Amino acid sequence: MRLGFYANYTERTAEFAHRVGFGSMELSAWPASTLNADTITDKQITAILKDLESKDIEISALGYYPNYLSPDRKAAEEARRYFIKVLDLAKRMGVSTVATFAGRDPDKTVEDNLPEFREVFTRFCDEAAKRNVRIAIENCPMMDHRTLKGENIAYSPEIWKAMFEAVPADNLGLELDPAHMVWQGIDYIKAIYDFGHKIFHTHAKDMEIRRDVLARCGIYGILFDKVDDFGHGWWRGRAPGWGEVNWHRFITALLDVGYTGNIDIEHEDPVFAKAANLGVEINEESDIINNYSTEESGLILGYNTLSVLIPK
Repeated sequence: MRLGFYANYTERTAEFAHRVGFGSMELSAWPASTLNADTITDKQITAILKDLESKDIEISALGYYPNYLSPDRKAAEEARRYFIKVLDLAKRMGVSTVATFAGRDPDKTVEDNLPEFREVFTRFCDEAAKRNVRIAIENCPMMDHRTLKGENIAYSPEIWKAMFEAVPADNLGLELDPAHMVWQGIDYIKAIYDFGHKIFHTHAKDMEIRRDVLARCGIYGILFDKVDDFGHGWWRGRAPGWGEVNWHRFITALLDVGYTGNIDIEHEDPVFAKAANLGVEINEESDIINNYSTEESGLILGYNTLSVLIPK
């Protein structure tokens, strides 16, 4: 088990990871990333792999998180097309796991999204199997704090059960992030024991609950005042060690169920980003990759929290 973080690949980011002591990276594979699955050449891949190998950094997964079930049919079809290219890229790079979302039509119930999920991910899993690649679905609801509509059905153990019944593929599993479960009131430790065999990758993000705001606005969150991050105003992602996740129990549970993958920090901490004067709003995935994943203080503090807890 190695500790790393999710980021776009650059030589500078890899050098930072090596200098701090990280031994893993989940690499962004969005079209705007260095690892553009449509355009990256074998020569570029060879150079990246050589650089990371020289720094003893493993690629734990490739990350691509669009909405395959979007009611915008053109966007959904393009996301599906590109995902197959990401699977190809994973094979070219020797990466065993691609992390993503399940997607959701936000105007439909979770149950009504399942038929299309079954159709899309049955094909995805078949294509992934041909390439000896696993698909890990992250458990983030991707919920808009004003409309309360989400873009990812895979946010709870109850739904995971239905998903895996709909697509009973051995190479379909989870990218587990405990932070999303904290604010939803889900027992992330029990979830690990219940679904341990399906955990293919893990994100390390902490979760701060701002109970003063929750007491005023309720669970649906701030509606009229500005919310500067992904949270609903009463919760916000933090660097590991700065929130409510019990990392001792989290790592113990992963070891108990036989998890042998890596743990990668997903940096979404607005406090450290503000302190670093990044001056950006986090509204979509590219904002995280292009800004938060390069903010060093939060990553270093997360490393200091987790590195002493992971068996060498």
